[in-house]
Amino acid sequence: MKDEKTTTAAPIAESSRIKTIDMLRGIALLGILLMNIPSFSMPEYSFETFKNDPKSINFWLNALITIVFEGKMRAMFSIIFGAGVLLFIANKGGIGKSLTPLFYRRMFWLVLFGLIHAHLLLWSGDILYLYGVCGMLLYLVRNASPKYLIWVIPFVAIVDFTVGTLQYQDIRENRIAYTEAVKAQNEKKTLTTTQTKALVSWREIEKSMIPNREDAKANTAKMKSDYSTVASYMRPMSFDYQTKYLPYELWDILALMILGLVLYKWGFLNGNWSNEKYWKVVKIGYGIGLPLVMYSFYYKFVHFPTLESYLLHMEKTPIIWNGLIYPFQRILLSMAHLAAFILIYKSGFAQNLFRRLTAVGQMAFTNYIMHTIICSLFFYGYGLNYYGELEFYQIYYLVFAIWIFQLIMSPIWLKYFLFGPLEWLWRSLTYWKIQAFKRT
Repeated sequence: MKDEKTTTAAPIAESSRIKTIDMLRGIALLGILLMNIPSFSMPEYSFETFKNDPKSINFWLNALITIVFEGKMRAMFSIIFGAGVLLFIANKGGIGKSLTPLFYRRMFWLVLFGLIHAHLLLWSGDILYLYGVCGMLLYLVRNASPKYLIWVIPFVAIVDFTVGTLQYQDIRENRIAYTEAVKAQNEKKTLTTTQTKALVSWREIEKSMIPNREDAKANTAKMKSDYSTVASYMRPMSFDYQTKYLPYELWDILALMILGLVLYKWGFLNGNWSNEKYWKVVKIGYGIGLPLVMYSFYYKFVHFPTLESYLLHMEKTPIIWNGLIYPFQRILLSMAHLAAFILIYKSGFAQNLFRRLTAVGQMAFTNYIMHTIICSLFFYGYGLNYYGELEFYQIYYLVFAIWIFQLIMSPIWLKYFLFGPLEWLWRSLTYWKIQAFKRT
């Protein structure tokens, strides 16, 4: 594998930025907030009050978000991040020192930002850490031909399903052992060592992954408390995601980033395809993806209305084959979304809105962290303490307010500054040199 070289490493010049990619990144970033806001604001199992009640506006709002946006926004963001690996090395050819140490320093700082985001700002849904780790792996295949990389994607999707199934089966075995131990306990039988261990093992799973009803109430009380109490609840979860569950998490993101490499090399993300080809992607993506995701939504509607029904289904079902639908419908719909937005962008429709979305995407790092700061201070106990206080539809008022704010402020900021503040800090740390900040 050849190693790119450079004489003067520096960020990509503004004139070399691809506006289409910035625009798509902005859309994905704002869409991610749609998916993150419930975790910031709603107690565990609060969805049970409406997700199986078609008479509720919350049911239909949840259905719309699940079918159209859930998973697709982070998929789009991951695809754009994958393309960003190639964008990073753009215009850095020539002779000189290797770019590899520079790139890995960039990912190292992203991992560190992820740790700060998760453990200081207290967001257990952080993606920066995972993206930094996956970016390090992705860089190894950056020069591979798209015709080979494209076959890696379904393979990784299958591996992701397999790994997830193995994890599910491990939890299932613990659950079955636990129910047998509880049954023996209720029958006043003396528990064996294995049965006693089963009770302890399931309790650990409840603490880390599947809280029981009493745990859920206690967790809500913690989220409505002071900073140290919230931290004592959030940090162990973040640590588990970043260590114990990392081998389960990275496959999906890595596949999407590889797809981003392919789409960039093919010119898809640049807007270089003909409209006919983009329309074909739209038709195939929505034509196949929407029926799949709607069936998946219906499956969960029928089988998982409550925590208890989920656990009972787990005990009876060794493999949830429905889960195999997820990675494929997600890619199909993400591709359709990307193609649809590119078509609209190329048409010249709503140019002012797309200019603002482009600015949001150019400041994605800053805007992403801003989401956490605003939402944590609005919902957590050490802020305004609205955690568990609003209905599902009401939390999206804050989403729309943040969208409007960032769509207005991002282009204003970039009128006077070259980068967002965190983008500037990340670049300065990456190149180990203070970068220009203000426009001259």
